[in-house]
Amino acid sequence: MKITKAKVFVGGPKKNYVTLKIETDQGVYGIGDATLNNRETLPAHYLENYLIPNLLGKDPRNIEDIWQFFYRGAYFRRGPIAMAAYGAIDMALWDIKGKLAGMPVYQLLGGKSREGAMVYAHATGSDLEDLMESIAHYVEDGYKAVRVQCGIPGMPTASYAVPEKKGDTKNYITDYSGIRPNLEIWDTEKYMRFMPDALAEIRARFGPDLHILHDVHHRLLPREAAAFAKAVEQVNLFWMEDPTPAEDQDALKLIRQHSTTPVAIGEVFNSVFDCNKLIENELIDFIRVAATYVGGITPLRRIVDLAGLHHVRTGFHGAPSHSPISMAAQHHVNAWAPNFGVQEYLVLGTPECDALFPSEHRMEDGMVFVSDAPGLGVDFDETEAARYEYQPGSHPVVRLQDGTMWNY
Repeated sequence: MKITKAKVFVGGPKKNYVTLKIETDQGVYGIGDATLNNRETLPAHYLENYLIPNLLGKDPRNIEDIWQFFYRGAYFRRGPIAMAAYGAIDMALWDIKGKLAGMPVYQLLGGKSREGAMVYAHATGSDLEDLMESIAHYVEDGYKAVRVQCGIPGMPTASYAVPEKKGDTKNYITDYSGIRPNLEIWDTEKYMRFMPDALAEIRARFGPDLHILHDVHHRLLPREAAAFAKAVEQVNLFWMEDPTPAEDQDALKLIRQHSTTPVAIGEVFNSVFDCNKLIENELIDFIRVAATYVGGITPLRRIVDLAGLHHVRTGFHGAPSHSPISMAAQHHVNAWAPNFGVQEYLVLGTPECDALFPSEHRMEDGMVFVSDAPGLGVDFDETEAARYEYQPGSHPVVRLQDGTMWNY
């Protein structure tokens, strides 16, 4: 069996999804996701110009060897561009393997550990009142876990992933259109004064059973993060996400020394070597890597196994930058992983996405139930794909009030 053709598609409904389709000489094909948010053309070109020419003629059943060929064969390893491209290939090969076996991918991983996987929604508001309405909306929809973000009084612009105007409580997405980024202003002192009490009010309003998550988005210095984690202990957060920039991993030791608030980190990581020490030293409680950015299912399951040895649970990244293909890959890993924690959930369910990526995966009462279709259980409609083209965009940038560049 040989790979005879591979093609890259860039575009999608309001997102530049990077989709790889690998075809074989036996008529079986697989699809994978290489979307690198707001840098989408880079993994697409890497696939087209470097990887696909070396992929043709290989036996698609040799998933491990192909992954090692591309990873070890590159002198300059890792990084988000390369790993997203490897991830697309790896997902597509697992999709082919499942179709050949007549089994969903979770069966190839070892079978189900659970019937449904808990997901969390993103509740947001321009102020605390708006946020409360957003949380209530998701609770009524059956969600058992909700990430909460809201505007901070006195900040010139909305804080991370918060709408500028009141009443837009069901749409947290920042406008990424245009190659020149929007500007956000950050004030740590205002955040530190406001957010612990706001989280306490949310807990008082919604009771002890709701899983409350909060994303700091790399905005605090280590001492500030430790103080914040200690201040919100009584709220009993499900997790505090990305309290400090991921580059300084020793900062998490300071947080651990001062608080028992659970820490989640990892959405910007690209390999097990970015997180193995954090896991082995038990400095985090949830690992936030994504199937696309760590190079696919093959390396992702290694991270999950390592995490399981050290009481670390999964909490895979699932922002709109991940297409339904990568989300399906993660749903299969979530069904299998004995140390599953929660899954971020955003992209499935819109008519446009469902038309482009037909799937029988379903969500019900805040849980995702994985399809039993062979492979990843997601297809790709090339006719629908022709409706879309690449639209440049950028993440916002962040400055302090005095103009100093800060962490997004």
